[in-house]
Amino acid sequence: MKKFYSGVFLTLLLIFAVSPAYATNIQIKVDDIAIKSDVAPQNVNNRIMVPLRMISENLGATVDWSDSEATLSKSDMQIMLELNNATAVKNGETVLLDVKPYLKNNRVMVPLRFIAETFGCDVNYENSTVTVAAQPLLINGVKVQATQYEYHMTMGGVVQQIKGNAYNKAFYDLFLSNKGSLVEAPASYSWQPHIDTPGAYYKIGQYDFLDQKGNSIQCFDVYGLINAHPTEILAGFPEVLLHDATLDQWYLFSDTAIQSISNLVGTATNNGFLTVISNTVV
Repeated sequence: MKKFYSGVFLTLLLIFAVSPAYATNIQIKVDDIAIKSDVAPQNVNNRIMVPLRMISENLGATVDWSDSEATLSKSDMQIMLELNNATAVKNGETVLLDVKPYLKNNRVMVPLRFIAETFGCDVNYENSTVTVAAQPLLINGVKVQATQYEYHMTMGGVVQQIKGNAYNKAFYDLFLSNKGSLVEAPASYSWQPHIDTPGAYYKIGQYDFLDQKGNSIQCFDVYGLINAHPTEILAGFPEVLLHDATLDQWYLFSDTAIQSISNLVGTATNNGFLTVISNTVV
């Protein structure tokens, strides 16, 4: 009987020893924000595997998926991965992965450390918690702690803060890359639309990049043209303007840029990086 139990115990040990993947209670944090996912991280051959889109989006990368191949892009870095293929392409250079990307519950699982370090992040694993730290955004040498987004309704307004180094940089880059030509300030602009003034603008949103003490380092305001007059009267007025409130300079902007900013806010919200500071809408 003792010999039988020993055999069973040895068999179980061998099963767990050769098992290529097992679920663990691993917590993933990006810039101290705990990441939630419908598919839990897995340890495969001592490599932490996480859902591709979850880690990529929270590090500021865009994901394009086509024919079992994913392309991750961020700034001047591009990674190409393929399902069940241990070979990846990083900025045109072929590299070998320790674990092949695979599909689990309709989520593509990828090695966290490879993705994070490729995008310039530090990775630390301690007490079942993996901490990924992205490079902070610096504006004029000052570290940005959060992006504060404020918008108003007819009655009241909402103030939200978005944290995460990658999100801060993504917002900042969107403003800089979509900033058009320098223009004159409009004759009429405010939070509330003045429909009786042709060519008036209302503030769609205010974006403050805050330091660690909550002070604004840089502020951008986005304004939209009030379309309450005939088209011929509004001819020549740009639809959208960007106000660099820090320098008090006005620029052309676009609906496409506004949509990109809105999508980024949505992504930050879904991934737990957005906190509502106040809501006075009634």
